Order: sequence, then structure tokens, then C-alpha cells
Amino acid sequence: MNLAVSKVAVLGAGSWGTAFAKVVADAAMESSSGVQVSLWGRNEQAMAEMARTGINSRYFPDHRLPENLVATGDLSQALTGAEIVVLAVPAQNLREQLHAVAPHLGEDAVMVSLAKGLEQGSGLRMSEVITQVLTGHFPHQSAEQIDRRISVLSGPNLAREIMSEQPTASVVAAHDEQIAASIAAVCACSYFRPYTGTDIVGVEIGGLVKNVIALCVGICEGRNYGDNSKASVMTRGLAEITRLALALGADGATLSGLAGMGDLIATCSSPLSRNHTAGRLLAEGIDPDQLSTVMTQTAESVKTAPVVAQLARQHGVEMPITEAVVAVLTHRLSVEDLAPQLLGRRLKTENPHR
Repeated sequence: MNLAVSKVAVLGAGSWGTAFAKVVADAAMESSSGVQVSLWGRNEQAMAEMARTGINSRYFPDHRLPENLVATGDLSQALTGAEIVVLAVPAQNLREQLHAVAPHLGEDAVMVSLAKGLEQGSGLRMSEVITQVLTGHFPHQSAEQIDRRISVLSGPNLAREIMSEQPTASVVAAHDEQIAASIAAVCACSYFRPYTGTDIVGVEIGGLVKNVIALCVGICEGRNYGDNSKASVMTRGLAEITRLALALGADGATLSGLAGMGDLIATCSSPLSRNHTAGRLLAEGIDPDQLSTVMTQTAESVKTAPVVAQLARQHGVEMPITEAVVAVLTHRLSVEDLAPQLLGRRLKTENPHR
């Protein structure tokens, strides 16, 4: 499917949505493509201020947005004429937002999911939620037709570093390679390098489970455990991610790439990571139920971890780190007892399938 792009709409003016909108706007200026870029947020007052000042004062008060980026609180204005619609809303709000978005969508609009999570209740990945909702709004299109219009983007993408134009890379996955290439073309700029692929499952699982592992590493950080502990959790965490992804039909190579190991390293290592921060706060004594009140951004792992653990059990996949995190979040395990839980398993070979 060849995709001619004249407008990209980014829905969600949080840190990642704002940073990605800047990437697309900078890419348009560097390539002189003429692509229009709109950024929508549901707080109309905040978006009006952003349109007036060119600054997202809540998340990036020290960064001015590109002049060719249009900020708006009007959903219809943002979406009208957009061939690519980027969804940068929290995972648990995606279904609700999509119902509001769908009436404004063009029938051939391509959806790009930046959300990293599994939906509570259904256990669906974000691409599956998009397909389910849009199938209901476009009954004359089959689920297979809508699937071909859905893509996901993930990688080591800490928003604050991107706003500072520090170089990074990502992977865009879509069932249709031409669509993946079209999306990559509109977000490729001097500091952002998108690769393409077709493994949607692998990219999504890598992006969402690494948040759970990052929360565990954050707990280790808060407990003043050293690099040995954190490296061990990251490495075995990647093994967990890979096991689950393979059970769901992913390509194992995806998990050794940007959406797997790359994203895992960045999220687990950086204090800029909201999931890493959530883990550190837990180790410092914040109750799991109070995290949302002391953090300004959503730590997706808090709501996603139990859903990941349930999905793993359904597929017979062993995920001890994830299970330990869930036990902490549900008050069944204290952070003081986390280390014995992680290391107190039966001895076995590291690579049983080789």
C-alpha cells in the first residue's frame, strides 16, 4: 500500500507525544516535504497556551517546539486530512480515546501506536485494541483490512533526551512493509533514525514488558543494590520478555534489537524513565496505591504487570521477575524480600534450548 502523506496528527500531548510530534515536525523541515504536523491534547486551556507560546510548559518548559507544529485542543481540527494518526495516550485510556477519535478518521488513515501496555480486563495488546475498536466504527472493512493500517513504534526513546535532539533509533513495525517505510520516512531526521519491520507482536511485547523489568531495576536502585544486581535483573528480564514474545508468535531477533534489548537498557538504566522512578519510589517506602499521586506521569508497568503475568500463565511461560513485581504491587511481597524471591529458584542451565 503506497501512502502519500501530507499531514500527521499526534494525539496525546504528554512527554512522549510532544517529543514525537517534534521529531515529525523537524523531519518535515529537514526534508522540505511540506508535511503538516498537528499535536492534540484534551486539556484545551493547556493546548491554547502551547499554541500561543510554542512551549509545553508542563513537560518541557525549557524547549520551544518547531514553528511548523500546530498545537490544538480541537480533535476535529487535528485529525482532518491526516493520513497518519499517532496514538500517544496511556494504554489504559486508549480504547476510550479511540471511540472519540474514530468519527474524525479518514477511512484509509494509518494508525501508529506509541502506547506500551496490555489492556486491563481484555489482556489485549494496543494494536489489537485499535483493530477491535475501528472494526466497530468501520463495519464495511474487515479486521484484516484494518490490521494492515495499524503500526507500532518502539525503541530506546526517552522523551527528554529526544527533546534535546540527542541521537536515537527506533523500529516501526507494520504488517505492510510499505506502510512501515512511509511512517519511517515522515519521522526520520538528523537525530531520530527509524528502522522498519513486520513483527508487531515482538515490538509490542518488548516495549511493554521492559517497563515491568525497569520497575524491578528501580527497586534495586532504591535499595542501593549494585550494578551486578541490576545487570542480572536486566539480563534475566530480557529472557522473560523473549519467552513470552516467542510464545505469542514473535520473531526472536526482534527482542535482541531496538524494541527489545535497546529499549530495555534505556528504560532500566535511566532516572528519566518513569517506570524506573516508580520502582525507586516503592523501595523508598511509597505505597503502590499512592504512586499515581506522587508521580506526574503514568508508569504503565503498575497496571500492566498483573496483565502480563496472567498472559504468561495462560501460555505456560515462566516469568519470575514479573511475578515478583506483581507480588510487590499487590502487597504480597515487601521490597525487602524481593531479592530472595528473584534468586531463590531452582538451579538450571542458562540456555536450555541450545
